[in-house]
Amino acid sequence: MTRYATGLLLAGALLLPGGAWAQQTQKKEPPKYIGSETCGKCHIQQHNDWVASGHPYKLRKAEDARRLGLPLPGGYSWDDISYIIGGRNWKLRYMDKQGYIITSTGVMPDAKRDIMSLKDVKRDTPGKNQFNLEDGTWSNYNAGQKNLKYDCGACHTTGYSKEGHQDGLPGIVGTWKETGIGCEGCHGPGGDHVGGKGYKGTIQVRGDKAMCGQCHIRGKAEAIPAGGGFIQHHEQYNELLATKHKALDCVTCHKPHVHAKFKDGLKAQCETCHAKQAADYKGSLMQLGGVKCVDCHMARATKSAVQKAKYEADIRSHLYKINLDPSASMFTPDGKFAKGFLTVEYACLNCHGGRSKDWAIEASKKAIHAYGKK
Repeated sequence: MTRYATGLLLAGALLLPGGAWAQQTQKKEPPKYIGSETCGKCHIQQHNDWVASGHPYKLRKAEDARRLGLPLPGGYSWDDISYIIGGRNWKLRYMDKQGYIITSTGVMPDAKRDIMSLKDVKRDTPGKNQFNLEDGTWSNYNAGQKNLKYDCGACHTTGYSKEGHQDGLPGIVGTWKETGIGCEGCHGPGGDHVGGKGYKGTIQVRGDKAMCGQCHIRGKAEAIPAGGGFIQHHEQYNELLATKHKALDCVTCHKPHVHAKFKDGLKAQCETCHAKQAADYKGSLMQLGGVKCVDCHMARATKSAVQKAKYEADIRSHLYKINLDPSASMFTPDGKFAKGFLTVEYACLNCHGGRSKDWAIEASKKAIHAYGKK
């Protein structure tokens, strides 16, 4: 056989279906997203726990939210809304029909008059665009900013891609497969898992804090952003890494599918590890008064929506350590970052509002865990 003929045969073999060339260039199709409802058909308990948590409700279509009786910003009807952001535990924001976050509001026409077209309603009052669920108040979020794009999909949705615009709406940055944080937001796409390819290697099961830290973080992990005298929200990962508990994972204490507000939402309590302090606490005035470890060591020094008191907001911190130094400040001089500890203002004066910092420091030196025991 001539060299020319041999070359033709080799070339033909490479071009044949299933040949070496085809094998080298064939790309493996990535697994497809199947949706949380599909996961729930087998994983019933986990799905039920997840539904009762806050994760599914980070973002919802207006048609899914309007039946819940949620309030609307002034000058808007549900026909003017494309999506709502949140609306489960802390706050609620709104996106208009173009996908932009609503930052200015108006006044609806008097119901006793002929209803004018909503396009004629003036919405030129900056702010009052965030509804706070805890106290029913309205507050300002980027008040009056024009064409504020929604770019939070990476942590508010499942199967997010930064390319394109969901539903073709120019105000939305990126696209997604499912609104909210679904099962596949943490476990990865489940197409192969349900497609008969077995368990191993087809689904992601991680328990490390870096998994949660993909979203429960703000800025760089080594800093704890703050503002207005409180830690900013969704940065539990930043806080944990600044403490002596940094070797722990979130799931050391938390059940990942269950909201921490529920009795069975925690796998471990403080006394699981801190046996001496738990023994001191048992029978003390602190216990009899209903004061729990988290009331002091995880004080609500983090703000998502509302400030309840001078030293109390609406989310528990994850700093644990209480600094009793009278000169200690919880924040940097410019107030932009928190340090890796709580001070007595937040740990004590959130309840003892009529007392002073000096009183709190002195009281804390008196075997506080066993306070009142004989």
